Amino acid sequence: MDLTFTADDTLCHLALVLVAGIVGGELVGRIGLPKVTGWIGTGILLRAFESYHGAFSGLSENTVRGFSAYMSFVLGYIGFTVGAALHFASLRNAGKRIGLLLLGEALVTPTLVGLAMYFVGRLIAPDEMTARACLILAAVAIAGAPGTTVLVVQEARARGILTRTLVAAVALIDMVAVAAFVFATAYMAEGSAAGNWHSTWQVAVGSVVREFSIAISVAAVCTLTALCLLRTIVGPAFLGPLMVAVILASWGAAAGFGASGILACTFAGIILTNVQHETVRSAEAYLHAIGGALFAAFYTFAGMNLDFSLVLHAAELVLLYFFARFAGKYVGAFAAMSLAGVPNRVRNYLGIALLPHGGVAVGLILFVQADPRFSDVAATVTTVGLAALAINQLLGPSGARFALSRAGESDKDLPRLLDFLDEHHISVNVTGNTKSDVIRSLASQLYTTKVKPSVPQEEFVRRVLEREETETTCLAEGLMIPHAILDEGEDITGILGISSRGLDLGSPDKQPIHAILLLATPQTDRRRHLEVLSAFAAIITSDLNLREQLYHARSAAHAYDVLHADEAEDINYFLEDAMARAGVTEE
Repeated sequence: MDLTFTADDTLCHLALVLVAGIVGGELVGRIGLPKVTGWIGTGILLRAFESYHGAFSGLSENTVRGFSAYMSFVLGYIGFTVGAALHFASLRNAGKRIGLLLLGEALVTPTLVGLAMYFVGRLIAPDEMTARACLILAAVAIAGAPGTTVLVVQEARARGILTRTLVAAVALIDMVAVAAFVFATAYMAEGSAAGNWHSTWQVAVGSVVREFSIAISVAAVCTLTALCLLRTIVGPAFLGPLMVAVILASWGAAAGFGASGILACTFAGIILTNVQHETVRSAEAYLHAIGGALFAAFYTFAGMNLDFSLVLHAAELVLLYFFARFAGKYVGAFAAMSLAGVPNRVRNYLGIALLPHGGVAVGLILFVQADPRFSDVAATVTTVGLAALAINQLLGPSGARFALSRAGESDKDLPRLLDFLDEHHISVNVTGNTKSDVIRSLASQLYTTKVKPSVPQEEFVRRVLEREETETTCLAEGLMIPHAILDEGEDITGILGISSRGLDLGSPDKQPIHAILLLATPQTDRRRHLEVLSAFAAIITSDLNLREQLYHARSAAHAYDVLHADEAEDINYFLEDAMARAGVTEE
């Protein structure tokens, strides 16, 4: 029997990279930095050791390329997961700021990067920084890093308006980057071939439409086929594996048609969450269980793909590109959030949180390398783009973590009393002439959110109105809390309506009603129902400052800020803290 150990065994290489990444991530995590920074740094060190010392025999750059299928799957998983967060009905209050942010990303970031590279970069390296190279680098600069961003958010246990905006927008930003890149490369290729730069924009737009059409079509076929199988053949136990198949099929089919695999996987997540949202939760629970191993190896491999020595060969151009991209991200986000009217802490730090640069950028750069039409700029784009990406991969996660912390959203992803009142369960500028009008309007909005009462909408409204006829729920100082106790369900839910002008709804103290908290409480959660009533009574009667801020909130985001700010923790307290104070421990 031959017991000779084969040093270049693929599984051994994978095990080595995974263990090294885990150790590196844990060591970096102990000094307060994101683990993803440790994974990437470990990959860079592995490459350096192999290049200069041959420390890991067989673990070469070519070996890393052999794991391209693995890298593609993880990128597809990232795209699918982020796309699944885009539940359109739940983004009602966030639509304006996300739209403005995407506009800023599409205009400000590539403009600043393109101008900086063309006018300043040409002074540094006039032969390398041609207009074609500058245009491609400008498009690549738009791309973000959904996987890195989501990991940092999870690790920071972040929750809040900045976090929600960041996670919802990061996949869409990559879509903008792909669209800009396809347009730019098609425009340059067609214009160069035809010798007419002014008549080729239609072809470039057509290329963008084709790319997105293929990605959406592939995603729709794969996702809807999976849903049909779930309803007819496949049992719940195989929901997770079936979603893995959706990711693989979406990426593979899109690549076969010459379109972006990560776009197709992102669209698959978007379609699934909006067609059958309940399925997403089960799928994410399955995939989350293997996410740690997937990410640790993926980002270590990503670090091994990034040759940090490139920074030394083009240091000035790399630093120029890095700072120009940072400026574009920050200015674009700052302007967008200013127009959206979000709280200052979101406006000031969102741009920093967008700093990570990841997989989509690598894919776009590799496309330029492989396309002979861009052989004249491939070396420049690769050197500057990948070297700057290496810096962004190391500094970006820490920048995002810093932004979440400075915005006051780190360590907030713990159960709190008013968690059910997230931004999408808050409505401002509520109108109505009667209690029935107001309650029906709020109920309609409540039933468009992810978490709905366990009874049909009309039945819920009927119960609330019956309770209101028995005894008014209009309290003092402009507060009304209509509610219904339901036989089914597990957790309390509801929606908060705010009217800064006030509504005449027949309050016993003759005061206009400014806040209507519509609650749906299952029998099993009546204790929390009483705690919520007590919390709102405290807001209204004991804290004039909080009451005025809540009644005159300019948007749902501002109202959310009032209820979830540090100043409101005595009212919207952490449930674990309350249990500890009461001497209750979990079994």
